[in-house]
Amino acid sequence: MNFARPNSVTLVDDDDDFRSALAERLKLDDLEVRDFASAELALKALSADYAGVVVTDLRMPGMDGRGLLARVQAFDPDLPVVMMTGHGDIDDAVDALKNGAYDFVAKPLDFARLGETLRRALEKRGLILDNRALAQAFQTARPQTLLLGESPAIRRLRSIIEQVADADMDVLIEGPTGAGKEVVARALHEGGRRRVHPFVAVNCGALPEALIEVELFGSESGAFPGALRRRVGLVEQSHRGTLFLDELECLSPAAQIALLRVIEERSVHPLGAASTRPLDLRILAASKVDLAAAVAAGSFREDLFYRLNVLKLVVPRLADRREDVPLLFAHFLALAYARRGVAPRPITDSIRQRLIQDPWVGNVRELANFAEQVALGLSEEEPSPESGATSLVERVERFERAILQDALVRHNGAVSCICLDLKIPRKTLYDKLARHGLRTADYRRSEPSVSAG
Repeated sequence: MNFARPNSVTLVDDDDDFRSALAERLKLDDLEVRDFASAELALKALSADYAGVVVTDLRMPGMDGRGLLARVQAFDPDLPVVMMTGHGDIDDAVDALKNGAYDFVAKPLDFARLGETLRRALEKRGLILDNRALAQAFQTARPQTLLLGESPAIRRLRSIIEQVADADMDVLIEGPTGAGKEVVARALHEGGRRRVHPFVAVNCGALPEALIEVELFGSESGAFPGALRRRVGLVEQSHRGTLFLDELECLSPAAQIALLRVIEERSVHPLGAASTRPLDLRILAASKVDLAAAVAAGSFREDLFYRLNVLKLVVPRLADRREDVPLLFAHFLALAYARRGVAPRPITDSIRQRLIQDPWVGNVRELANFAEQVALGLSEEEPSPESGATSLVERVERFERAILQDALVRHNGAVSCICLDLKIPRKTLYDKLARHGLRTADYRRSEPSVSAG
């Protein structure tokens, strides 16, 4: 799943020269074009997951544009179909719109108008496919899903975890804030035989300096004033399981020395205890800074670094695996909706644009927070492109204006010729020209244009 906007067009027209010329013109706009001489051939290449739109002539031998529209509607009513029509087909074009066509454009084609129509149609198609993918992800999201993603970096990380999860070696996990270091630690724990025993997570940066020794190593009753009962330290709580030390770089020099002794001896000496207690534990340590650089700078003990750095895993920034953003977002959004017991709402183009463009400096944590905001309806919204001038009445007005402009150009602004061509009274023509802000004088020196199709 990805949030990239589709850029494929299926073009259907029985006029080989016109179809070929239009296909080449669309390709100049970086669109991927598949062209077909008949609706029957085009249908064989279409499916409900087609990431694009259909542009078809209205009048064709065999199955015409309306027939193609009906067949497309049968297997995917959300697949946009744009009709190309001649100036005499306004009633048929309006009928097609009522039956589900996305829009229509008049021949000879105004490429600016066609390009805008395709832009909106592809944008709409992208949102539809994205929301379908999100709905599917909602069905499979699980609270304990670990290390989601299919980027090369995450796949390599998962592969290494699978290889070492059941080993007893200590692991150093490095990565930026919010990238998922604890997720990696839990994956290592859950993937091995220690998973039936405690996973004890310790935020070294949150330990009060005066109580670090007691918090980590515990104390006996009466060890100090106010110690009324025995306290089991966090290190001992992880016996037979996994001790996860997050923000390791925040440990004071004294705490680093005490921790080094635990790692070397695999035992703990609670404050006030008569002897040490042996431990069976695996230590996973995480840091948001490069500890090798911290050692070089003198802020971290070299011997402790090498004791922990038996194996180092680096968690990539989210910016380095942007292809994982859609899947992660869908997962977090599904969980957010599930916690609230409400039905998911469709994502908007403004949400999709942020997912595509945001640098995600806060990494996976920032993405998870954004999913919470979306679930709460707190994300910044912009008017949908579909809220613009796209109603049936407005599209008919645009179509009529295009027909009038075409007639004015072809007949050099000659009112009598235009009335005969369009089969309307002179007064009606003048009324329509006035409503659309068109003047015959502006076209009297124009060269006749050649209509295709």
